Amino acid sequence: MAKLSIKGLIESALSFGRTLDSDYPPLQQFFVVMEHCLKHGLKVRKSFLSYNKTIWGPLELVEKLYPEAEEIGASVRDLPGLKTPLGRARAWLRLALMQKKMADYLRCLIIQRDLLSEFYEYHALMMEEEGAVIVGLLVGLNVIDANLCVKGEDLDSQVGVIDFSMYLKNEEDIENERDVQIAAILDQKNYVEELNRQLNSTVSSLHSRVDSLEKSNTKLIEELAIAKNNIIKLQEENHQLRSENKLILMKTQQHLEVTKVDVETELQTYKHSRQGLDEMYNEARRQLRDESQLRQDVENELAVQVSMKHEIELAMKLLEKDIHEKQDTLIGLRQQLEEVKAINIEMYQKLQGSEDGLKEKNEIIARLEEKTNKITAAMRQLEQRLQQAEKAQMEAEDEDKKYLQECQSKSDNLQKQISQKEKQLVQLETDLKIEKEWRQTLQEDLQKEKDALSHLRNETQQIISLKKEFLNIQDENQQLKKIYHEQEQALQELGNKLSESKLKIEDIKEANKALQGLVWLKDKEATHCKLCEKEFSLSKRKHHCRNCGEIFCNACSDNELPLPSSPKPVRVCDSCHALLIQRCSSNLP
Repeated sequence: MAKLSIKGLIESALSFGRTLDSDYPPLQQFFVVMEHCLKHGLKVRKSFLSYNKTIWGPLELVEKLYPEAEEIGASVRDLPGLKTPLGRARAWLRLALMQKKMADYLRCLIIQRDLLSEFYEYHALMMEEEGAVIVGLLVGLNVIDANLCVKGEDLDSQVGVIDFSMYLKNEEDIENERDVQIAAILDQKNYVEELNRQLNSTVSSLHSRVDSLEKSNTKLIEELAIAKNNIIKLQEENHQLRSENKLILMKTQQHLEVTKVDVETELQTYKHSRQGLDEMYNEARRQLRDESQLRQDVENELAVQVSMKHEIELAMKLLEKDIHEKQDTLIGLRQQLEEVKAINIEMYQKLQGSEDGLKEKNEIIARLEEKTNKITAAMRQLEQRLQQAEKAQMEAEDEDKKYLQECQSKSDNLQKQISQKEKQLVQLETDLKIEKEWRQTLQEDLQKEKDALSHLRNETQQIISLKKEFLNIQDENQQLKKIYHEQEQALQELGNKLSESKLKIEDIKEANKALQGLVWLKDKEATHCKLCEKEFSLSKRKHHCRNCGEIFCNACSDNELPLPSSPKPVRVCDSCHALLIQRCSSNLP
């Protein structure tokens, strides 16, 4: 009865699906059965007035063996309205069930049989091995959540009567249970088939995603190759510009040396002429003619230098255009880098989605394994029922033989009974055949589910291999990123070198201006703008004022005016621009 009550309470509580109250009938019957189990074989203690036979004594002993039970004992003693030891024992059982420690407390009692012998006879349930079995069954009650109100109940005067009608079942109920189990198994089979379909669809979607990732990776590789080719072209153009700059520098140095040599020769000839003026007047006239010719040559050379200056300015403008075009290409390359980063972020998000899908599939596989375990348990129960039916058939056959031996003389009267028993045998055989066929179908379903599980495991292995391939692709992508960062650094270095070449060209311009008599400030000496005093950088470039020769930023020198040295409009700083405009306005009538 204890086994039946515990099993029925767990099944009904799980189907009930919430916390149990004290009015729940299976719970009330459980407490009655436990009370009878604890009372079985209890020794009677005689006193002067009456006999004392209660279960509060052994339960009170738990406090000494299990220190955590002291709280239950103290709370039971403090409860108002409990006058008898039996009421305290009933309250103790309810509190132990709510704490989910009833099995632990009673296990401590069963282990200490020497102490229990003071309260129980040797043949008592708590002294036998069956008591340990009941304690083991009580562990299953830890699944139940109970909320019992012990204060208001009258536990002293309750009558503990076991209701056997709750545990009796008809053959119709057993058949209904079998039908329900078959329907549940078929539902599980349909559910597993739907899960297999969903898994197949997810695997196909993953394959398509992997294909799209491979295509995007090939596109990225092609774009990187194009970027590399562009970088190589830029490097070649840079080398060409450097060689042109070197040639221009060599030419200007040669012209400077020639002019210096001419000036020195003129000075020497002038000194010789001054010494021989008194002696050779005619030779002086000749020297004057020579000097006039030399002067004409110098003027021709000056005209040549002016034309060279114009050519240098045109070359500078072309170089500035090339530099701007290269900056545009750098901006385009950076935009491509940002697009590559966005693609990598999308790939990472897709990887996370595939990992979530893998987790869901692992959970589904775990559920399928639990379902297969349940089906194997059901198969074992069916095998046990088959064995019981075969035993019943054997017993029926033995009884038939006995009846035949005893009733040979009364064969006429008992022919009807034998025919009825033969009909029962036929019915049993048909039932056995039906059960065998059902068992075969269940085994086939099990094999199908096992095949489905193996198929799912193969698919999970394929998904793991796909994940590894995706990780390899991600590593390759990271390597490509590193290469791209290195190329970007190389481009930055190229830009720095281009800016240095531009600064050198501006130095050449300053040298040409110095030949004309202007005083130019060197680029290395100026680190800040003279007007706004902001520091120069790659974005904030240096610009010379063609009037005063000082260095300013682009914002402070974005004016252009024609000067006496050059009829064309030239870059001028803000202060020189204001002064020149004032002069022009004062000169006007």
